[in-house]
Amino acid sequence: MSLENRMKSAEEKWKDASYSDTISHILSRFHQRHREQLEELIPLAEKVEERHSNLTDCPKGLANALKNTYADLSSHMMKEEQILFPMIQAGNYMMARMPIQVMEFEHDEHNATIEVLRSLTNNMTPPPDACCSWRNLYQGIQEFCDDLQEHIYTENDILFKKVLSE
Repeated sequence: MSLENRMKSAEEKWKDASYSDTISHILSRFHQRHREQLEELIPLAEKVEERHSNLTDCPKGLANALKNTYADLSSHMMKEEQILFPMIQAGNYMMARMPIQVMEFEHDEHNATIEVLRSLTNNMTPPPDACCSWRNLYQGIQEFCDDLQEHIYTENDILFKKVLSE
């Protein structure tokens, strides 16, 4: 299913769901999954960079970009898990407005990170003679980026929109 169709499906499924159900979905579908993805992608990127550093199309700096992404995203998700989501579940919608603005700003930064990853990977296109690890790396990064965009959409356009309308 395309990313666009996944987002439409998410909106249909979660627009009328309870806050608790939506947050539970976000935690299991996105937060946990992003941690798993990045923990797999970082060593794979290090391997590809190390083994192919002599090639001009080697994605130099990709492992560091993924490490920075992991650090930024971990901090962001921790703020949601420990501050914003409990605030929403407690019904403190007015208090949630400022943290939501911060999260939306950080979501914009995450979208910029996706563009950096696309730039470093030639839009997730490995060279024709790329090894299996290189191909798997780019496929994994594409999946991570798609998941991150769906995650941002689920929060900004479904959960946060609903909270801000309270």
